[in-house]
Amino acid sequence: MDDWCIERTDGSVVRLHVAPRARRTEVAGRHGDALKVRLAAPPVDNKANRALLDFLAEKLGAAGSALELLSGHTGRDKRVLVRGMRAGVVRARLEG
Repeated sequence: MDDWCIERTDGSVVRLHVAPRARRTEVAGRHGDALKVRLAAPPVDNKANRALLDFLAEKLGAAGSALELLSGHTGRDKRVLVRGMRAGVVRARLEG
């Protein structure tokens, strides 16, 4: 079961475990019931959150305005809403 990505009527919610200050920004596989993302950005002044949303938008081929950080603003475990995109598409683009 791909429980890290849940489909809703307005899009999909992605559960992420984020590791800031990594060597490079990349998807790094699963971390429990979340998808692990390594970020080169530091967790200072919201830089990591902005870098995360920009990275996801690019990987998903979505507009930045389609992504919203729902929870985890100050922690490593985050939930991001991807408006207008089905869960299967999100899974394929982030895992592929």
